Amino acid sequence: MGPSDEAGLELMQQLRTSGQLQNAWINQLWQKERALPHPAAAPLLVDLAKHGESRLSELARRRMVDDSVISRQIAELTAAGLVDRRPAPEDGRAALLSVSEQGYVELERMRQANAEFIRSALSNWDEDEVTVLTARLASMNDALRNLLDTHDATLCERPMPSHRSPSEACRV
Repeated sequence: MGPSDEAGLELMQQLRTSGQLQNAWINQLWQKERALPHPAAAPLLVDLAKHGESRLSELARRRMVDDSVISRQIAELTAAGLVDRRPAPEDGRAALLSVSEQGYVELERMRQANAEFIRSALSNWDEDEVTVLTARLASMNDALRNLLDTHDATLCERPMPSHRSPSEACRV
């Protein structure tokens, strides 16, 4: 059956707020440290470290953004010495990207700062509460990812009840 409309929309609102708070933290950290060329580069560097050497198009697909967005960020990360690039052996026109030694140093610094931030914010939570929430969010993210992967139509393309206009349906 799934959640009611109200419960689902409230969940989306809380997730949006969590994302905004995470972005605010990343911006604060970036303004204080300035080790990255731009705060949006942090998740890209993390993704590259997690998945290993990748093509730009693979990064864009995983990050769900256009190649041009990733290209600009990779150029900044490369100029900052945080990403290495080498020609792809099977196609010299393409580049394989990887986190540089300096990039791994920066990732560890970010990891420590993020761990301290969460530890401070959730100091009155016990380990089990954090673990349960993390597992539930991971499960929800898997369900959302699977739904996005299997549906071509967006929410705004679906027929709306007669009492709601399409513009109201797309406003979330």
